[in-house]
Amino acid sequence: MKSSFLFLFLLICGFAAPCQVTVDAKAFDKKSGATMRIKGDALEVNWPVGKADQGKMIFNLAPNGPLFTSLQVSKGGKYQVVATGLQPEFVLSVGKRDLRSQNGWNIFFDKVPNKPFQSHRVKMSKRHAAVSSQGARTIVRIGKLEAPNFSGSLEVTFYHGSPLFNVAAVMTTTVDSTAIVYDAGLVSSKPVWSKVAWAATDNSLQSATVGAADTSRNLAVKYRTLVGETTGGSLAIFPAPHQYFYPLDEAFNLKFTWFGNNYCRLVPGYGLGIRQDLYGDRRYVPWFNAPPNTAQRLNFYCLLGQGPAGPLLESVKQYTHQDTYAQLPGYKTMASHFHNEYVMKVLLAGKKETGVPEFVRVFRSLGLDIVHLGEFHYTAHPKGPDEQRLKELDALFELCRNASDERFLLLPGEEPNEFLGGHWLELFSKPVYWVMARAPEVPFVHNDAKYGKVYHVGDKNDMLALLQAEKGLAWTAHPRTKGSVGFPDKYRDEAFFQSDRFMGAAWKPIPADLSQPRLGKRALDLLDDLNNWGLKKTMISEADLFTVTPENEMYAHLNVNYLQLPTLPKFTDGWQPVVDAMQQGKFFSSTGEVLIPSFTVNGKSTGETATLPNPAKADVAFDLRWTFPMAFAEIISGDGQQVYRQRVELNNTTSFGQQTFRIPANLANRKWVRLEAWDVAANGAFTQTIYLSK
Repeated sequence: MKSSFLFLFLLICGFAAPCQVTVDAKAFDKKSGATMRIKGDALEVNWPVGKADQGKMIFNLAPNGPLFTSLQVSKGGKYQVVATGLQPEFVLSVGKRDLRSQNGWNIFFDKVPNKPFQSHRVKMSKRHAAVSSQGARTIVRIGKLEAPNFSGSLEVTFYHGSPLFNVAAVMTTTVDSTAIVYDAGLVSSKPVWSKVAWAATDNSLQSATVGAADTSRNLAVKYRTLVGETTGGSLAIFPAPHQYFYPLDEAFNLKFTWFGNNYCRLVPGYGLGIRQDLYGDRRYVPWFNAPPNTAQRLNFYCLLGQGPAGPLLESVKQYTHQDTYAQLPGYKTMASHFHNEYVMKVLLAGKKETGVPEFVRVFRSLGLDIVHLGEFHYTAHPKGPDEQRLKELDALFELCRNASDERFLLLPGEEPNEFLGGHWLELFSKPVYWVMARAPEVPFVHNDAKYGKVYHVGDKNDMLALLQAEKGLAWTAHPRTKGSVGFPDKYRDEAFFQSDRFMGAAWKPIPADLSQPRLGKRALDLLDDLNNWGLKKTMISEADLFTVTPENEMYAHLNVNYLQLPTLPKFTDGWQPVVDAMQQGKFFSSTGEVLIPSFTVNGKSTGETATLPNPAKADVAFDLRWTFPMAFAEIISGDGQQVYRQRVELNNTTSFGQQTFRIPANLANRKWVRLEAWDVAANGAFTQTIYLSK
């Protein structure tokens, strides 16, 4: 009889209605500040969102129906229902990575959408659920998620201290040579929003009344954010501000948000969310790397609000300092590597533009103090004839002189790509006239009646002599990728590279990989190699962009260097302090959200040598400031052969903080040390190197 009842029970559970999902709460800390409750098919999670207020999400663990039954936030001890009946949805586009023609996973010159690819709606089955605590975070995992050749689970992370949470499809493939992009959002069978709001590219607040029959549309917005508003409050949806954007040569705003019905004809229902343009800027479009067995985080952020959409959007903007670079006492912000080609396309093309050039206004609006150009990128006459080359340089210097003032410094620069190998940039400390060609009878330097001192450079030795004579710098652009595949490795033993006039290299997040908790691993690995080679080199961040306009999505594709400069040099006095700070390592680099105002080892800072009487107990101190909750910092060191990492977990941090850390570190037998710090959205900062001696 018992066996008959058992068979009937299993039959009902297996075929009629799946059994209730068991929630694994073994890793949940009841003292974390969050609470959880299970009632039937409902899982309720409450987390502190600041002061005495709480956020609440009720998950529907029944086989059918949207996952998010209710999103609520308390006000004065009473909960307001912001939205109900929402389902997280993901569209995964899968293509083929070219791993053979160039440099494997570090490739940029790939055109993934020009090859066969497919887009799939990710399917969810609620087979299991788990709730865990990690410091000031509560994580709910629900699975299973599936798409062709991909599988994984959904993770919802609540960040204590703010109404911020992250929704991620964490998925893995075993297929090699895979490249991906994804779109995502929250969808309901019928619209739950009364209106959708956003900031237009001119920064004005816009909104649209929601209609049940509205067809999905893609929208170009500022701050990468859409806000859905209801009578109970608002919900903002936005991506990680830098990690979500795979590298391109342009920062075009490609309508990275969407709202409406039947998105991509794949997702039924009314939703709003984030998206990628599969074809990018129609040049080289590499998408994201998805190596086998890596956990790719297809994710987006949400911020709950108690009131209307406008104030909530203002709260979202605080996470990126309103898409500007925060001022830091004792530092000046510098961005590098822009092929705007204003000289050739406007000034020498006879086009008239009155007032400050548009691209300069854009730079200044971003909070940049110093911008280093990369003009004449295959558009001018670097090898002459002399008259033409010197005319072009003179126009460049005049442009920079006119655009500079006591608050902004525009620096002339080029990406010469001659003599040395690969691609590289230069920066002199003042206007320098030089021609990238030298016949046997032409002297290295001579005085021109109109332009004064003029150099002719014919080879790598002349180039080094010029850098030394004018106290300039050169460095490898986009090392080990793009046009610098194999560099600087191939010229590491050359006299010009060994010289202190060859600064090092530049950092940019190429390639992109959503399984990485940091950006730009390729270049950071090179910085460690340079240190282990025994060379005192530095690495600035670079943008490497062509078009600069107010409509562009500039912030997502930018990064910045914070140079230790008490004042901004005047253009007419030269900018030797800028060159010295770069060469001596007196700066840190950042995506903007994480700042490292100080980093010392036994009292010595970057570019200096610290003495370690007891290297097993070195005193590492650093200050951090951040907007998104921090994830971790790493004290990275090397002994000339290996690289060592001491991870500092920062999962107890909340949004918008600052803290001084003193970390004991064992640096025995190490020759150098540096610091990285990364937040939960893979925004981060890294310092230059401190050298070590016994």
